[in-house]
Amino acid sequence: MNELSNEKPVRNNQPAVFAEIIIPLALPKNYTWQVPPHLLDRVVTGSRVEVNLGKSKKYAGIVKRLYRQKPAAFAPKCILNVLDAEPVVFEHQLALWEWMAEYYMCSEGEVMAAALPAHFKLSSETILLFNEEYGDEFSQLDNDEYIVAEALHIKKELKLKEVQQLLDSTHVYPVIKRLIEKKLCFVWEALVNTYAEKKETYILLHNTYSAEAKLEELMNNMGRAPKQLDLLLAYLHLAKTEGEVTRSGLLKKSGASDAHLKGLIEKNILVPEKRTVDRIRYMARDIKIDFELSERQQKALQEIQEQLQEKQVCLLHGVTASGKTQIYIRLIENYIRTGKQVLYLLPEITLTAQIIRRLQKHFGGYIGIYHSKFSQNERIEIWNKIKSGELKVILGARSALFLPFNELGLIIADEEHDASFKQQDPAPRYNARDSAIYYAGILGAKALLGSATPSVETYYNCVQNKYGRVELNERFGGVQLPVIEVVDTKKIPAVEKQKIIFSPQLKEAIRQSVDESRQVILFQNRRGYSPYQVCETCGWIPQCKQCDVSLTYHKLTNKLICHYCGTTYPQVNTCMACGNHQFVRRNFGTEKIEELLEEEFPKAKIARMDIDSVKGKQAHDTLIQQFEQRRVDILVGTQMVVKGLDFDNVNLVGILDGDSVLNFADFRVNERAFQLMEQVSGRAGRKDGRGNVMIQVSNTQHPVLHFVQQHDYAAFFNYEAEARQRYFYPPFSRIILLTFRHKRQEIVYAAAHWFATALSGLYEKYMVGPAEPVVNRIRNQYLMEILLKLPKDGTLIRNCKRFIHEQIALLHQQKDFKSVVVVPDVDTV
Repeated sequence: MNELSNEKPVRNNQPAVFAEIIIPLALPKNYTWQVPPHLLDRVVTGSRVEVNLGKSKKYAGIVKRLYRQKPAAFAPKCILNVLDAEPVVFEHQLALWEWMAEYYMCSEGEVMAAALPAHFKLSSETILLFNEEYGDEFSQLDNDEYIVAEALHIKKELKLKEVQQLLDSTHVYPVIKRLIEKKLCFVWEALVNTYAEKKETYILLHNTYSAEAKLEELMNNMGRAPKQLDLLLAYLHLAKTEGEVTRSGLLKKSGASDAHLKGLIEKNILVPEKRTVDRIRYMARDIKIDFELSERQQKALQEIQEQLQEKQVCLLHGVTASGKTQIYIRLIENYIRTGKQVLYLLPEITLTAQIIRRLQKHFGGYIGIYHSKFSQNERIEIWNKIKSGELKVILGARSALFLPFNELGLIIADEEHDASFKQQDPAPRYNARDSAIYYAGILGAKALLGSATPSVETYYNCVQNKYGRVELNERFGGVQLPVIEVVDTKKIPAVEKQKIIFSPQLKEAIRQSVDESRQVILFQNRRGYSPYQVCETCGWIPQCKQCDVSLTYHKLTNKLICHYCGTTYPQVNTCMACGNHQFVRRNFGTEKIEELLEEEFPKAKIARMDIDSVKGKQAHDTLIQQFEQRRVDILVGTQMVVKGLDFDNVNLVGILDGDSVLNFADFRVNERAFQLMEQVSGRAGRKDGRGNVMIQVSNTQHPVLHFVQQHDYAAFFNYEAEARQRYFYPPFSRIILLTFRHKRQEIVYAAAHWFATALSGLYEKYMVGPAEPVVNRIRNQYLMEILLKLPKDGTLIRNCKRFIHEQIALLHQQKDFKSVVVVPDVDTV
C-alpha cells in the first residue's frame, strides 16, 4: 500500500486518502475510514479522531497509518472529526502496540485500552459531569457551549446522546473538548478516571499597597475591622516567610472565615488569582551524587558500559545487597547528562516507595513515578511531562512501558525475574520485561536487566551469548551473605496435629534479635488468619459458592473470604453436612502469625505487610518508613516483604512454611522457590554483621534447599536447565496456554476437546491436555486448559498462533460453543 508520511499532508486536489484506525475494542483487525477533504491537513499518524462504528456508536480512535489504496470489498465511512492538534502517541509506540498484539495474541485495540489513560478514550457511552467549581458564569461561551453548559448546570450530568439531541448534531466532540479544556465539565468513566487540570487560588496584595506608606496607612485605618486586620497581618507574614500564599493556607494560618477574606477582596486590598498547579509536587531539578562506587562496583559499571556497546541487552547478576541500585544511579546520571530519558521498571508498585526516595535524593525533579495507584488525572499530567521531555527518568510498574518517551536511551528492568512483570488479566497478557527489550530495539535504546536470582530464560540467553552478563558476587562493604539454617519441622512435636508455626530455634532467635534491638522479618505466603477450617465430626470444609476453593478465615473482620474471586461470607458456625458446631482451623496465615507474635513477644512492636493491611496510595510507604526508622521490631508479611527492600537493621529472617513454597504443581516451582528463598534471605544482614535465615521445612532433602544454603545460583541453573531440557520446557521451547471458560462444565469440556482435535493434526506432538486446572471453577466459570510446548522456530510459532485464531473463530461459529471464552496466554507464568 502507498503509505503517507506525516511530514507531507495530502492536499484536497490529490486522490482520496484512507486511514487505518485503532479503537479500544477487542476487534479481530483494525478498520479503515476515509479522510474527508476538509480534514486532510489535520489527520496525522498518532492523533485521535472521532469515528462512527455501526449505526450510531462513536469512538475516539488512534490513526495508525494513512494510505491511498481504496479497500476493494467495502466503501469506508468518513472520519467525523479530529480531536487533537498534535499526535497523542508517537509512531514507535504504535509499532510496540502492533508487535504486542501479534506476539501476545490479542488485538491492537486491547493494547490501546491498556496503554492510554482513560481521558483519551472517549466513546458514545461517555457521561459528562458538571464541574461545580466553575460556577454559573457562562457569558464567555459560544452558543453551542452555552446550551450544553446550561443543561449541565441544571442536570449535573449528560450522556453524549443527550448532548447530540441538545445541539441537534452528531458532531459534538469539538464542543465537548472545548468545555473540558475550559474545566466546565469532566468526562466520566469513573469520576477519578478523568482529567481536569488542578486549580489553586493564590492570594496577592493589591498593587495599590505595594508601597510601605500606603500599606501602613491602610492598617492604621482598619481598627474597626480587627478580624480583617488579623487576616491581613497573617497574609503579610506568610508572604514574607513562604513567598506565595494560597487561599487555603491563608485561612488555615489565620483562623479567619471565608467572609473575612471576601471582605478584603471586595475592598480591593487582596486579589485572588487562580493558577494551574501540578497534582504531584516535584522537587527542584538537580543532579547530586554523594557516594563513591566501590572498586568492584566501578568495575561492574565499566563492564556494563562495554557490554552495552556490543549488545542491546545486558544482565547485571549481583547478589543481594551488592549495590546494584548505586550502579543504576551512575548509569542514569550519564543518560540524563546526555539529554536522554530513562525508564526504570519495577515489578510491583510496592517497590517504588523506597527506590523513589533514593532517586529523588540524587536527581530531584528529573524523576517521575507512574503506576496504577495514581488517578487518571495524575497519569495525564505525567504523560504530558514525559512527552514534552520535562521528566527524564520514570520509575514505574509494567504500565509505564506505554508512556510517550521521545528520547529514551535506557530501560532498566530491576528484579527482572519477578512474575509480576507478566500481566494476567485482561489482555494484553504481556511480559513487561520482554516487551521492554523489544521496545528498546525499536528505539535503538539499551536494556539493562538486574537481579540476584535471574530468570532461567534470561540466564540462558546470557549463556548463549545473546545477552551480555556482568557478575557482582560480593556484598557492598564486604558484608557476608547470611547463614541459612534449615529447621526440620518433622522433629518438632506437633500440638493437636497443627502445623508448626514457630520452632523453638526460631523463637529463641527472634527473642535474641529483639533483645539486641535488631529487627526481624518473618515470611509466610498466605494472608488471612487460617486458609481453611474443617468440621471436627465429618471433615466438611466451607467453600466458595462461585469457585472450587476453600474459604480463608480473616479474624480482623470475622469473615470468610475467597482469595480467587473476592467474595465475602459470614463466619460459619454450623456444619452444612452434619450440623456439628465444632470446627478446627488448619494451617496459618499472616493474621494468625501476628496474633501469636503479640502473645509471645508482648513488648515488641509488630506490624503486618500484606494486601489486607496495606491499602491506599501511601500505606505501603508509611509502613516501610516506620520499619526503616526502627519503630517496628518484627515485620510479618507475604511476598511484599521479599522484593528488593533494603533495611539496615535486620539480622534475622524466618521462612515459616518452606514446604508451601516447594510444592506447587508448576514446572517453574524450583525456580520460584529458589528465587523466593534467596530474595527473602537477602533482607538479612545487609549492612553490618552477618545475618541469619531460618527455613522451617519438613522435606529437608529437597535439592533447592542445598542451592539456597550455598547461595549458588550457577549450580541451581545447571540443575534446573537439565530438567527443563529433558521435559522440553522454556527456555528450550515457547509455551502457549489456552484456557477455556464457560458457566456449564459439560460445554467447556466438549469445547476443549473439540479444540484439541483440531490442533492434533499439526501440533499433536507439542500438545499437553486438554485437562482441568487445579482450581477448575472461578467466578462460576468452569475451566479447561491445553498447553502447547513449541520449538523455538519463528515461522512455526507464527503459523500456530494464526491457526489458533482461526480455530477460535470456527469454534464460536458453532451454536453450542458460541459463548465459550478462549484465552490464549503466550509465555504463561
